[in-house]
Amino acid sequence: MKLNKKFIIDCIKVILVFLYSFFPLFLGAQPSWVKKATKSVFTLKTFAEDGSLIGSSNGFFISTTGDALSNYTPFKGASKAVVIDASGKELPVTSIVGVNDMYDVVKFRVSGKTQPLTISTTATPVGSQVWLLPYHELKNVPAGIIRKAETFQNEYEYYTVAMSIPNNTVSTPLINQAGEVIGLMQQPATDKDTLSYAISARFVDSLRISGFGMNEATLLQTRIKKELPDDVKEAVLALYMAHTRQDSAAYVSLIEDFIQKFPNAADGYLYRAQLKAGHDDFAGADQDMELAIKNAQQKDDAHYNYARLIYEKMIFQPNKVYDNWTLDKALNEIRTANTFNPMPTYRQMEANILFAQNKYDEAYDIYTELTNTNLKSAELYFNAARCKEMLKDSTTMLALMDSAMSTFNKPYLKEAAPYLWARAQARLKANRYREAIADMNDYEVLMKASINDNFYYIRHQAEIEGRLYQQALNDINQAIVMNPKETFYYAEKASLEIRVGLYDNAIATANESLSVAPDDSDGYLFLGVAQCLKGNKKEGLKNLQKAKEMGNLQADNLIAKYK
Repeated sequence: MKLNKKFIIDCIKVILVFLYSFFPLFLGAQPSWVKKATKSVFTLKTFAEDGSLIGSSNGFFISTTGDALSNYTPFKGASKAVVIDASGKELPVTSIVGVNDMYDVVKFRVSGKTQPLTISTTATPVGSQVWLLPYHELKNVPAGIIRKAETFQNEYEYYTVAMSIPNNTVSTPLINQAGEVIGLMQQPATDKDTLSYAISARFVDSLRISGFGMNEATLLQTRIKKELPDDVKEAVLALYMAHTRQDSAAYVSLIEDFIQKFPNAADGYLYRAQLKAGHDDFAGADQDMELAIKNAQQKDDAHYNYARLIYEKMIFQPNKVYDNWTLDKALNEIRTANTFNPMPTYRQMEANILFAQNKYDEAYDIYTELTNTNLKSAELYFNAARCKEMLKDSTTMLALMDSAMSTFNKPYLKEAAPYLWARAQARLKANRYREAIADMNDYEVLMKASINDNFYYIRHQAEIEGRLYQQALNDINQAIVMNPKETFYYAEKASLEIRVGLYDNAIATANESLSVAPDDSDGYLFLGVAQCLKGNKKEGLKNLQKAKEMGNLQADNLIAKYK
């Protein structure tokens, strides 16, 4: 009988798979390195904040100073973690060095001396014999054959191994003939799999937290401390990123770690000074800023930040006295920064300090000087305008407000809104009502979602002064719609309706006001005036008398007028 060639090949494959499944029976004596290597494997346990167990796994050490590899899943939600080494000694996990959630792996650090495995620097060829090393196992070490080695990220391997993983051996090391670890065992798809998988140990060892990575969602899933990058610039970026997402206790701890790791870098002292100033420890902040200046490579930046810290304290916390910090000291610090490295930013801070010292002429000169630099902006023109406002030069002030608005293109975007509002207020003070209304109209378009009843009341007042009565009525109506319990708005509306001869409307408005607040004398006052003007003096005088009895000071004169 002639056998089909394909049938023969398929039979051979089945036999090979069968043999691979039972390799521990056929691969002979276990290697000599097993006894020493098993000292590097540990059990990992993680705990919630209340001390309850979250998860457990395996892992192994890769340095004598506590660097270790494992899977990341047990760390999610954990506030504490420990490892139990081969001798039964418990070692606390001190920090996370790097993670990769896709492959569920983590590099971390424990406190204490550790027995490491050596990581192979080369890929293990397909067909090579390998061993899986469970925790506390000296006999019957499972062995298998590399079936596939797929390359990822151009330099690391993902191994497929002909071997079934025994229970509870996820994250144990996969070791080559030379006793070097090549991979970290991954969770199998099913308990009955005859093929196992391992991620390159070199890849897991390479994991680091970058500056931007400090706020990665994966890292935020654990409360265990994160290790700062070894590069100081990356570490500074990590501090900045951590400030925006991490809780205050973790952030304080990270700053202390930075200072310990980079004692000659100014940034750690600067960040700590900012924290201390925020907690009113100005003396401690002062000491840290002196250390920052002492250690700074860029002296100008350190002096600038010192000046900024003092200035912000003097502006936002003027009642909290600390004699060493004054606006004069801030001015001296910013001028020192500018001596080291002249920069427009430093000059702008100098102008801000001078303005706070009421030295408006000097501040104005710097603001206008800076409009000829790359800092030219609406803010500079606005600040110069404020100087002129304080110097009672309204003409120049308004011209500078126009210059501020000229820095924006039409149609305006939201960043123009604060300057539109400021110019509107300046125009109101200068009795340029219709121009002010035009600015408020543009402001309304930009800020419609956040405008309140007070905006419509203010524009209503401007429209009355500008003799735009219908617009004024529309706006006071809108104010009432937004805040129907404010009786002042009804009084304003009734007053305007009387002014333009809409007496019936004024009577209706006054009655509406009284329905909201029956004890408000203004409702009776405007009701009485409107009735008198319409010819119903009898009822009108009764309501004016009632307003008088309720204490309204205007009622007496009106009663005399209409009686």
